[in-house]
Amino acid sequence: MLPLTEANLTSLPAGVAVPNYDRGRLRTGIVHFGVGGFHRAHQAMYLDRLMSAQAAFDWAICGVGVMPADRRMQQVLGAQDCLYTLVVKAPDGMLDARVIGSIKEYLFAPDSPDAVIEKMAQPEVRIVSLTVTEGGYNFNAVTGEFMADNPDVQHDLALPREPRTTFGLITAAIERRRDRGVPPFTIMSCDNIQGNGDAARRSFVSYAGLRDPGLAAYVEENVRFPNSMVDRITPVTTDDDRDEVRKHFGIEDGWPVVCEPFTQWALEDKFSSGRPPFEDAGVQVVADVEPYELMKLRLLNASHQALCYFGYLSGYRLVHDVTRDPVFAQFLLAYMEREATPTLEPVPGVDLREYQHQLIDRFSNAQVKDTVARLCAESSDRIPKWLLPVIRQNLATGGDILLSTAVVASWARYATGVDEHGQPIEVVDRLRDQLVSLARRPEPLAFIQNRELFGDLADNERFVAAYTSVLNSLTTRGAKATLEALVAGAL
Repeated sequence: MLPLTEANLTSLPAGVAVPNYDRGRLRTGIVHFGVGGFHRAHQAMYLDRLMSAQAAFDWAICGVGVMPADRRMQQVLGAQDCLYTLVVKAPDGMLDARVIGSIKEYLFAPDSPDAVIEKMAQPEVRIVSLTVTEGGYNFNAVTGEFMADNPDVQHDLALPREPRTTFGLITAAIERRRDRGVPPFTIMSCDNIQGNGDAARRSFVSYAGLRDPGLAAYVEENVRFPNSMVDRITPVTTDDDRDEVRKHFGIEDGWPVVCEPFTQWALEDKFSSGRPPFEDAGVQVVADVEPYELMKLRLLNASHQALCYFGYLSGYRLVHDVTRDPVFAQFLLAYMEREATPTLEPVPGVDLREYQHQLIDRFSNAQVKDTVARLCAESSDRIPKWLLPVIRQNLATGGDILLSTAVVASWARYATGVDEHGQPIEVVDRLRDQLVSLARRPEPLAFIQNRELFGDLADNERFVAAYTSVLNSLTTRGAKATLEALVAGAL
């Protein structure tokens, strides 16, 4: 069993693709915050493609960890020379393994915030990218306002030389570059938020404004924030995945990544200091990302929420088992066709009906073993951004809302923290205590009267009627019977 290191690359089995380029030639051009599974299956993979084509050697990645849990990634990547195995799992069981070499270094910000700031202040760093989750942009889900009262934000404002947030670190680097006469880098969001670049700009300008209005004006005028749409199903790495990499490929990898074959990245061509030739690696570099991102958020991401709560309450724990149930497949397709698609504009080069059925096929890939629990996590960051816009737009136009509202009701039932057999549910959410308390209250509208999440939806009679009907059915008949009634048009 070979440990995954630079020295062992030439000794790995012939079936494992390894970097065919000299990693000693790589120069850091991108600093990335949030080096999780998705980043390593997506952005880092695209850069590895370019490097394998003997290009983009000055665009290697320096990963940055900010959260305490990121310490483990620092340890693993440090022991493996920042290498890791990407395993693509096809529906027929075929495994394709490749060692990715595009990450050159990794810094853990709590060890030395100044080292991270100084890395970004270097002129050769021209992009700072982000996969910090939907909640990482620190804005109110309803108002869109930056939440200045966040304790970590308050810490950084009080101690700007010792920042512990992404905002504090990146803004300090922008300020340092400005003071040195170095042009600013581009901030490139790769998170699942509509207008993710625009959202990043609002958050960073707001944070900078709290520190110094002049710095905020500089950021707004000089820093570019391209929008993007990113897509690849990448479940959390498990011990079974590590064992599989050992058994099938003879590699001892502390943190491999598994993913589906499908991958897509639509990226707005808006960069201040250059960019890698992403289009040569299969990225769709476009003038307008919005049609692609709305398609993905309202069809794929919202469908994940549509299946996960009903699926968990019905006893399923793996995503492919949910979507292989015909009732669930019918429900998802009905949601996409009747409620989500009418809110979308045409997407260049995409047949939306074909895309919907392709999603069911992707969700049904048993080899990926994506978990229902992963999709149920952090719902308060996801539902307001992915699903509620569909409901609001259809309320405004007179469109159907029953199925999307049913998803909200299924979330409320799930958030009680008890399943249909009386067993506890581990609700994973930054607002867990608040959500569970509201979901357990006897008043049927208590959950949706949380205006921080739902705004004024609880004031809309059509939404309330649909919500209470489904919630009552979930409580009295159960998730599967409720879903069957929804599909049959009997609810």
